[in-house]
Amino acid sequence: MQSVICASQRIVVKVGSSLVTNDGKGLDHAALTRWAGEIADLARRGKQVVLVSSGAIAEGLQRLGWSTRPKAVHELQAAAAVGQMGLAQAYETAFRAHGLKTAQVLLTHEDLADRTRYLNARSTLTTLLKLNVVPIINENDTVATSEIRFGDNDTLGALVTNLIEADALVILTDQQGLFTADPRKHPDATFVYHANAGDPALEEMAGGAGSSVGTGGMITKIIAAKRAARSGAATVIACGREANVLSRLADGEAIGTQLVPAASPLVARKQWLADHLQLAGRLVLDAGAAEAVAHKGTSLLPIGVVAVEGQFLRGEVLACVDAAGQEVARGLVNYSSDEARQIMRHATREIEGILGYIVEPELIHRDNMVSV
Repeated sequence: MQSVICASQRIVVKVGSSLVTNDGKGLDHAALTRWAGEIADLARRGKQVVLVSSGAIAEGLQRLGWSTRPKAVHELQAAAAVGQMGLAQAYETAFRAHGLKTAQVLLTHEDLADRTRYLNARSTLTTLLKLNVVPIINENDTVATSEIRFGDNDTLGALVTNLIEADALVILTDQQGLFTADPRKHPDATFVYHANAGDPALEEMAGGAGSSVGTGGMITKIIAAKRAARSGAATVIACGREANVLSRLADGEAIGTQLVPAASPLVARKQWLADHLQLAGRLVLDAGAAEAVAHKGTSLLPIGVVAVEGQFLRGEVLACVDAAGQEVARGLVNYSSDEARQIMRHATREIEGILGYIVEPELIHRDNMVSV
């Protein structure tokens, strides 16, 4: 069995608290240097990597001289604010040694629940990747409350995987991977090398938190893999203390537990579109555009649209219909209804002149469209 990372082009890597801190006593700079080196190796192979990293609060506690983790939310948020400075500085230094630039991105659940913020975060991250910048993501603990928290960075890693439509999620932890039961309590437990993400049996196998430093256990990783599979991404849960673990995964070596989606990435995303019952509006296409999107799998350009029906926002699901009103496709639109009305029947090169900006060259990209 070959690692899915070998064929993956866009990867989200999540490293837990136990792998980036000295047992909660500030950042382990040697570990951060190692992660930077391994991610730089992936970048040299042409892979795009987003890093989801814990460690801000632990670093803040150390900088503030606090020996115990406070329970008051405002004190934890203060520690996070102080620690984020150290975390960003440490990663910037480590990646710079490999000629790579980094960017800090702080998110809350509210950011990904709001359509506009979701799309803005997506655009920012994909642009950074195109610029060969390594985004380093953490939960925005400085402002997050219990109502808008992800709860753990495993969940955050999965949602970022969905957000940027990554091919794979790598969750690095201080455990080897998933066993059929807790091997500390059940000596006869066997290791799970490969399984389908979302299999209910996996959640039964996973136990509680296994580290005193982090907030998640194996169960959060199994659920994260199920979330990631919704957009067709595979997940690898592996021990971050394995030497050169990311490079070896990229070489195809099967390390840890590999959880794969039931459908391919494109099939999973398009199945979601096909099953979408609430359509925000319709785009009426000319004969050439209707033929192209229905039978040739092309993107929909503004010039092929003759009418825009309904009021909708960027990112909503629309029906694409021919002159007779027959639906030929549906997909996620890149522009609002007001913007679409202005640019329809115009060539892509004219978009910026009409709107004053260009979000995407297509009205609907073929990867976000399904024929019906």
